[in-house]
Parts: sequence; C-alpha cells; structure tokens
Amino acid sequence: MIFVTVGTHEQPFDRLVKAIDQLIEKEIIQEDVFIQRGYSLYKPRLCESAEFISFSEMRTRIEEARIVVTHGGGSVMLIIHAGKVPIVVPRLKKFDEHVDNNQFYFAKKLEEKAKIIAIYDLEEIEEKIGNYDRLVRELRKYAILEMDPKEKISHFIRALESICLKLAGK
Repeated sequence: MIFVTVGTHEQPFDRLVKAIDQLIEKEIIQEDVFIQRGYSLYKPRLCESAEFISFSEMRTRIEEARIVVTHGGGSVMLIIHAGKVPIVVPRLKKFDEHVDNNQFYFAKKLEEKAKIIAIYDLEEIEEKIGNYDRLVRELRKYAILEMDPKEKISHFIRALESICLKLAGK
C-alpha cells in the first residue's frame, strides 16, 4: 500500500495529488493507494482519499504502508521515527503551494543526511516510486557507512532488538 499525505497547510497541493492519480491511471502504481489530500482542490478519481484524518489513523497508515509519500512538513519526522524512508515532495512557493520555500530547504537538509528520498521535480516521481526498494537499500548502506563507531553499535543493537521482538511475536 502507498500512503500519500499533503498535510494540513491551507494552500492546495494539487500537483502531487494529480501526479499520483496519473501514475495509477498509467498502471505505474498497481497497489492500493490512500491520499490524505488536505485543502487540495483536485480529488483523486482512482484511489481512496480524505481531506483530513486523525493522528491515530495517520500513524496506522504510515505503519501499514510500503511507501509513504509526503510534503516537506512535520509528517516527515513522524515517518522517519516509524522506521520508514519517506519520499518527500516539498511544497513550493512558485506553485502557490506554500508561503515560502521552507519545505524545499528542509528536504535538502534531510536528503544530505540520507534520511529521505527527495523529489524536487515531479517528472522524477515515476522513477523514484518504481525503484523505491533499491533507493532505500542504497540510502541505508550510505547512512551506516557514514556513522561513527558508537552509532553503528547502537544501530546494530536496535536492529537486533527489533528482530528478537518479531521472533517473539511482539
């Protein structure tokens, strides 16, 4: 499942919502999609959507999704905290999607730290969604190589704890 969230900012983010609908139409995306579309004027024709969802539903959808596509706002950190690598499409001022380009600069910083897959031009969305699993593997390898030894040990312990919990059925 792919979960897309555009957040709660009052300006529409039709550009992203339309792009996802078009990928479904072209059968590039062949799995279920749910879009939290906020104040977007465009309503997707080919998948489920809602203007807004509760925080609880947001967390559940993030956990259940194979891919999470988001704007460059606060939800990015929630997705990263859930152990996912989000595809981030920042809202841009030039498209009247935001009052400034803060999401662009935020995405650039997180991209430098290998925390997200960023899309600054929606022409890239097909490639990034189509190659998501490979891109995530590459990011995680890079992130581990860049860690200092103490971080690597901590990362290993968290991964081992996660495996143990799964094996224990928790």
